[in-house]
Amino acid sequence: MAEISDVYFVDGMRTPFGRAGEKGMYWNTRADDLVVKTIIGVMERNPDVPADRIDDVAIAATSQTGDQGLTLGRSAAILAGLPMTVPGFAIDRMCAGAMTSVTTMAGSIGIGMYDVALAGGVEHMGHHPIGANTDPNPRFVAEKMVDPGALNMGVTAERIFDRFPHLTKERSDRFGMRSQQKVQAAYDAGKIQPDLVTVGTKDASGAWGLATEDEGRRPQTTMEDLAGLKTPFRPHGRVTAGTSSPLTDGATMGLLAGAAAVKELGLRPKMRLVSFAYAGVQPEIMGIGPIPSTEKALRKAGLGIDDIGLFELNEAFAIQVVSLLDHFGIDDDDPRVNAWGGAIAFGHPLAASGVRLMIQLAAQFQERPDVRYGLTAMCVGLGQGGSVIWENPSFDGKKRKK
Repeated sequence: MAEISDVYFVDGMRTPFGRAGEKGMYWNTRADDLVVKTIIGVMERNPDVPADRIDDVAIAATSQTGDQGLTLGRSAAILAGLPMTVPGFAIDRMCAGAMTSVTTMAGSIGIGMYDVALAGGVEHMGHHPIGANTDPNPRFVAEKMVDPGALNMGVTAERIFDRFPHLTKERSDRFGMRSQQKVQAAYDAGKIQPDLVTVGTKDASGAWGLATEDEGRRPQTTMEDLAGLKTPFRPHGRVTAGTSSPLTDGATMGLLAGAAAVKELGLRPKMRLVSFAYAGVQPEIMGIGPIPSTEKALRKAGLGIDDIGLFELNEAFAIQVVSLLDHFGIDDDDPRVNAWGGAIAFGHPLAASGVRLMIQLAAQFQERPDVRYGLTAMCVGLGQGGSVIWENPSFDGKKRKK
């Protein structure tokens, strides 16, 4: 008889994130090869997990075509050298793809069907621009189910400003600038590099290189720089390139296990899953999605927002994160929030980003035994939000000295 089990995030790794497009470092790299690199990286770093014990491989991609097609979980597992006995599949929940890979595998582990699983995501936005090769049903617009602007994420971000006039462009600009500064500080302190897998690359001229760092960072960004940027989504708008995540290529991978497998294999997991939730909102203002999904996840966990000691919030747009913080009464500069910066500087390879949040939260948990609970949350295209609450296995119950 299968037994209900706790679910653990044992480990996670990712590729460095590259700028999408011909000038980006992954222009000549296949999306599935990025996934393969992350699988190999995680498995090599966890030699106590026999490859034939992986029960399933879930890989997310928003554009499931070309080098992101062909049932990615299965094809990447084969390419990474996992035994042919290891199955796999593909998932799509747009920006929350990798997050959904994790929670789907967690459900299977939680009810005792799986012991160990791999869950991640990839997006090569250079090869597959968002919405390419899709054919939205004309009823969406003809029957006024969804405003046409809902498919343009920048337009949806502008609408958050419209709905909440007290959330100013200056607040958004400051949040974007701080993200750049925090990411560079984290790099300088060596916080990010341990969880990156090196990827061999080939540029437009045919020269080989190595991708070892995220490519999109702009640490010198100032408020003056941001104030002068164009507002591409609306004349005299408030969303700019400096307060948006750039188009990005990259892949992420998480290793999950149930309590029995953790004990049997002698693993030292980095996080325990407490609860997760997804929620729907109007697609026209999709950025507020993480607010109801977080409220739902907190309810399921029996926790309040004040119980969360660390937040990893996906910065699709600065205003989207600021709206969540404002709703919960959290200061824009609260040190618990995106302590090492976020997607405005790292980049947001859509379906991969959820596991990047988890990797960063797990690394902070190891440094912060005074913190018990952390939250990973993100907005999702077509009007959704996703939230996962995690517990720190290193928690010692002691208050940290200031």
